[in-house]
Amino acid sequence: MKVSHFYVLLLAILGLTLAPAAFADRAADIKSETAATAAVEGASITILSPTDGAHLDAGEEYPLTYEVKPGKGGDHFHVWVDDKRGPGIHDNKGTYTLPKLTPGEHVIYIGVVDKSHVPTGPKKSIIVVAGADKK
Repeated sequence: MKVSHFYVLLLAILGLTLAPAAFADRAADIKSETAATAAVEGASITILSPTDGAHLDAGEEYPLTYEVKPGKGGDHFHVWVDDKRGPGIHDNKGTYTLPKLTPGEHVIYIGVVDKSHVPTGPKKSIIVVAGADKK
């Protein structure tokens, strides 16, 4: 077994994945997103729960509690968990049920889009860590 295959296998056993560079950079972008969202007139996104850095049980569903003001040009928003986009949401305040998370780190991202699904600028993301069930 080549050394690189060994590390891929080890990461798989640990429940981690090798993500594309764009996804791996998401963690570094979280702080700059707050400033970018504030720059869109009348726009704001608040993720009330879970909190950034929260530790959750793997294999469980959790509510994402949010408040979104789409701002100029925004029609609705989507929730992404890692690189998987959820359906369009038009309720500006409420909860969205997150899918069951596998063990490891996950990026939860809210992005406002226009009617053609073109991003309008407002966006916010957090990182959560799913671990083994506490049973």
